[in-house]
Amino acid sequence: MRKNPVLYAVRKLLVFLLSVWLLSLLVFCMARLSPGDPLSAYYGERLEKMSVAEKQQARQRLGLDKPLLEQYGIWLKNALKGDFGISYKYKQPVMEVISQRLGNTLLLGGLGFMFTFGGALGLGLLCAWYEDRWPDRLLCRLGTLTSCVPEFWLSMVLILVFCVLLRWLPSSGAYTVGGSGGAGDRIVHLILPMAVVLAGHLWYYAYMVRNRLLEEVRADYVLMGRATGLSRRCLLLRHCLPNSLPAYFSLMAISVPHVLGGTYIVETVFSYPGLGALSFESARYADYNMLMVLCVITGAVVILCSMAAQGINQRIDPRMRAGQGEVAEL
Repeated sequence: MRKNPVLYAVRKLLVFLLSVWLLSLLVFCMARLSPGDPLSAYYGERLEKMSVAEKQQARQRLGLDKPLLEQYGIWLKNALKGDFGISYKYKQPVMEVISQRLGNTLLLGGLGFMFTFGGALGLGLLCAWYEDRWPDRLLCRLGTLTSCVPEFWLSMVLILVFCVLLRWLPSSGAYTVGGSGGAGDRIVHLILPMAVVLAGHLWYYAYMVRNRLLEEVRADYVLMGRATGLSRRCLLLRHCLPNSLPAYFSLMAISVPHVLGGTYIVETVFSYPGLGALSFESARYADYNMLMVLCVITGAVVILCSMAAQGINQRIDPRMRAGQGEVAEL
């Protein structure tokens, strides 16, 4: 029997909402129990001149004097209305600050994700075609080497070489301060951050794609295809590659936290004005409202991508549909 699509969608939606709610509760409690005083971010140096009574009044105005669960209830109620509070550091509504940085993260992370998996598929096919020959061995060794290098360390090395010694590229920012901020200027500022994102992920996922393709190459149907006279190119591109796509999409879903975390690290090191640098600032200055929204957005993206990839796999691979109780039509 086939599943009811409406019930399936409702169940997935409930799982998504429950996951996001649990994430928000966990982040809320961890943020407020961790060291740091949000008054320092809000008042800055003026906090040192404030009396104990004035600090207490400030906490009352910001709603920080209430019990923890009561604070969470107030935040959740306002969040459901679209009010996520103000940033203690920037003195602006949280969503206004995020909207100013979101485009930069989408540009760096989105391009990095597409280049990573587009390149990983191409390199994986190349390695599978030249299995156990010098291109395959070279790419595998490069992948092992680059995947072991920490992204923050590689970022510092690139800054030292290309920004300090050679002075070819800018070391920080998304555009030149006071400049026009045109496409050329943005591309120049993207070169080093993008290079680190690709170096930290491209070879690793290319190696995984290669291994999955080689599993298909060694399958029985490939041996039968060779016996009937099909070329290696035809078998690899028309049979092995399509059969590897479900695993490829699953790999993309699993990699979202990995690539996103790498993007956040790169933004922090290069002072790139995106959500990663903003998350670091929020945690550093105990900007609770900002940190909450950033963590929930990031977590929701990860959960949503994983669920979407699972749904795509079920559509592509008949074996998964059969495992879910559907009758595979052969």
